Amino acid sequence: MLVLVAPGQGAQTPGFLTPWLELPGAADRVAAWSDAIGLDLAHYGTQADADAIRDTAVAQPLLVAAGILSAAALGDMAPGAVAGHSVGEFTAASFAGILDDTAALTLVRKRGLAMADAAAVTETGMSALLGGDPEVSVAHLEKLGLTPANVNGAGQIVAAGTLEQLAALAEDKPEGVRKVVALKVAGAFHTHHMAPAVDALAKAAADVTPADPRITYVSNKDGQAVATGAEVLDRLVGQVANPVRWDLCMETFKELGVTALLEVCPGGTLTGLAKRALPGVKTLALKTPDDLDAARELIAEHADA
Repeated sequence: MLVLVAPGQGAQTPGFLTPWLELPGAADRVAAWSDAIGLDLAHYGTQADADAIRDTAVAQPLLVAAGILSAAALGDMAPGAVAGHSVGEFTAASFAGILDDTAALTLVRKRGLAMADAAAVTETGMSALLGGDPEVSVAHLEKLGLTPANVNGAGQIVAAGTLEQLAALAEDKPEGVRKVVALKVAGAFHTHHMAPAVDALAKAAADVTPADPRITYVSNKDGQAVATGAEVLDRLVGQVANPVRWDLCMETFKELGVTALLEVCPGGTLTGLAKRALPGVKTLALKTPDDLDAARELIAEHADA
């Protein structure tokens, strides 16, 4: 049983889209998406520096476009389930047929702009805690006024809050935490700081008619499979200001009988978590088109016919 997953913000690196645009039809497809959302995805994915693609309004549509493009390069496949981390949920919604590509990218562009506006109100950010006991870490974060915005499993929690609060965390780590790593994001996502973005995304989503998922869609909210497109869209809106429970998503993958996990471009983060939390499950990350042959072999072994 194959699970197809899509990474979230922070996975992007300068130039990561370059080799994918060399695939047949890819450049034209990306150009059409760029026109539809008013953002030059090819430029940001090939020429822009790290600071430019750290911008929330750029990073989010860029990641979703890359995920959709890399999955399309695999050809027809039937994963047993799909999921995405944070903005990767929009990529997963495209995989599952809930949103068409243009609708997903249009919503994500509006999401990114709204979240960037919300982040500009107060200087905020996010930091990953590596190691430690989750219950101890969460209690410590709450003491510092921080939110456990991503509970990722495999011993990783991401804290979000003001830069002052994150600086205090760096100086005063929870017991058992090996390291606190600042993330390449521009705000305290999945916290109350993003409440204004929820309202903006809700207005944009009102113009969208989602389809019901044709593949099992596992939600960040609680790790549960969601049966209707309307509920998925509602969760995508609320998710902006609510924690990501990737730990619960991986628990659901176990319950579904996962044997392999394939992460679309720019892969690496979620496969790393799966290697620690899902022992015995084969993993593969799509980083460049050179990974496509190995991915197709994995699909042939583990996906439905």
